[in-house]
Amino acid sequence: MLLTVVRHAESIENATRHTSFYQDPRPWNSPAAHALSRDLVGLTPRGYRQCQWLRTALDELVGRDPYVYSSPYRRALDTVELALPGQSADVTALLSEQHYGDATYMTKRELFATWPECEVDRQTRKHLWTPPGEGGESLAVGVLRRATAFVEGLDGRTPAVVAMTHHTAILALRSVLERRPVTELVDEARVRKTPNAGVLVYELHGGRFHQAGSAEPDC
Repeated sequence: MLLTVVRHAESIENATRHTSFYQDPRPWNSPAAHALSRDLVGLTPRGYRQCQWLRTALDELVGRDPYVYSSPYRRALDTVELALPGQSADVTALLSEQHYGDATYMTKRELFATWPECEVDRQTRKHLWTPPGEGGESLAVGVLRRATAFVEGLDGRTPAVVAMTHHTAILALRSVLERRPVTELVDEARVRKTPNAGVLVYELHGGRFHQAGSAEPDC
């Protein structure tokens, strides 16, 4: 079985982080920002080019007609539609981006003024920080739990699986698949994240996953 983990192609949110979603002060409150990010944010022209690259790369890496799982976020679903044309996706919240609850898209200034008690964890132990409010989840607990459930739920008889997901979910998936601590992967991501449309391939044998390859676009 091949499990191919893919970060969605570049979204408008990725490309305009300092002029739209991430400007200070934020233009939307947390519930509105989360809904916009989940349901409306699509891909940039660069993202479309990355999807064209993915179409060829995935065909070469995993072959035709893999079983596809996707995050419910629009940017992930758009990437599936463009990179894997004609393929339907099994949409699962297990592959969603980390949810920051009532702190979604808050500036640090706003966050620490509202919940000063969370400042130390947010600044020094971000992987353990649980965002305040309904639905907030930490990377090392909430997202990792979802990633574990996703991997454990895979049917090993399926020859090729593609998982279309997000940066934080990829950190958690890598922790499960590579049997490495989240902290180590977070430190690596501070230097370099898995790029948009980046691909990581794992092969299941002997009851364990082993990394079998990777690829990333040059656009």
